[in-house]
Amino acid sequence: MTGGADSPVSAPVVEIRGVTKTYPNGTRALAEVDLDVGRGEFLTLVGPSGCGKSTLLHLIAALTAPSSGRLRWWGGDFASTGGADRRIGFVFQSPTLMPWASLATNVRLPLDLSGVARAGADAAVAAALERVKLAKFAHHLPRELSGGMQMRASIARALVTEPDLLLMDEPFGALDEFTRQRLDAELLALWEAQRFTVIFVTHSIAEAVFLSTRVAVMAAHPGRVLDAISIVEPYPRDDSYRVSTAFAMHAQQLSARVAHAGSAELPDSVSA
Repeated sequence: MTGGADSPVSAPVVEIRGVTKTYPNGTRALAEVDLDVGRGEFLTLVGPSGCGKSTLLHLIAALTAPSSGRLRWWGGDFASTGGADRRIGFVFQSPTLMPWASLATNVRLPLDLSGVARAGADAAVAAALERVKLAKFAHHLPRELSGGMQMRASIARALVTEPDLLLMDEPFGALDEFTRQRLDAELLALWEAQRFTVIFVTHSIAEAVFLSTRVAVMAAHPGRVLDAISIVEPYPRDDSYRVSTAFAMHAQQLSARVAHAGSAELPDSVSA
């Protein structure tokens, strides 16, 4: 399979036009953002702290509303999501598992909230846990699992609804590098098998280069997208890719863009 950055795509899964976000206290989190996300893409958002990566992800998830501009999902408004081929999953920075509940119960939560019958829900939970290699830990409590296993459980909870768009907000940022690289590889294997659309937030240049078909570079104060860089390299990607010349070249290019983003000033044409 080859990367999807240069492949034909249908109408965008997410279309963002002129979106801004200003909080009630006057903080201008995002200037005008224009961005399309194609079906099957693995798009990563990178940039300095305070550039609005998480804010943009929350807008895409409709967890908060834009101050101005327009978002569309699969060509329609957010009310049209949730049905077949239009499901959204979200993985937060921390696993946010219920400490008193078993792994299976935690993963089943979205299905319980949606009123899915128990038999069908249990089958979906078993399949989701199998995907993230946690099937034999279904009856364990979160405290009995390592940090990496807890994050895999959080991913299983997002996958249990069979999402077509998976939003991930720095899911591996608090993990050690070895665990992080292993989970990156596992996530990429899931994406290759399912080919859902992913929008992924990270501070790690190496992680962005390893995972992505395309990387959007954001600048801060206020947040905005400066550039989108395609990572046109074949999949599957493994540890040999991490030490390749191509990987190093992409990482160097992306590092330079992010460094520029850290000092980029807002154009005069964009009002404050």
